[in-house]
Amino acid sequence: MDLIKTFYSELALSTEELNAIKEKHEVMTVKKGDFILTKGQISNAYYLIEYGLTRSFLHDYEGNEVTIGFCCDNDVVIEVASFFQRSPTVENIQTLSETRLWKINFDDFQELFHQIPEFREWGRSWMAQELVHNKNRAIAMITEPATTRYLRLIKEKPILIQQAPLKHIASYLGITDTSLSRIRKEIVHGN
Repeated sequence: MDLIKTFYSELALSTEELNAIKEKHEVMTVKKGDFILTKGQISNAYYLIEYGLTRSFLHDYEGNEVTIGFCCDNDVVIEVASFFQRSPTVENIQTLSETRLWKINFDDFQELFHQIPEFREWGRSWMAQELVHNKNRAIAMITEPATTRYLRLIKEKPILIQQAPLKHIASYLGITDTSLSRIRKEIVHGN
């Protein structure tokens, strides 16, 4: 599978531009449980996921892990603030399954960004989509019941239900493991 061609398929790229983009990506397979990024590091790369599952998490003021995001097949794994501001991250990014990634480092990204206008436009478009997604998630956390958020998560990322531990899903939804178990039982029994 040529993930690069698939991932950037909506761009009007010449063969040379597509090859230049592909050459800047390094394919790697990461074992389940390994960290792609840990708190205190500066993010020097982002990744396209060919297959697998990652989670982003941080620690709250009491030291508890709080899951803030999941990425799966055909998603971009990036810690935006650290990557673009060149500052140490407060996040951790860990694989929840064996994950095949296409890595591009910061300097190569910058080179492509400045050399290929279509690549630059893709970056802007992706960032705008992520801003909207994160805004909608923040609003949903305040305005929607947990059951609604859980059902949306199942629809948007069904792989989570198969591969992510329930404690991580509950944390992402802002609820306890017990509440998530109750919601799952209600859905199964149609209550």
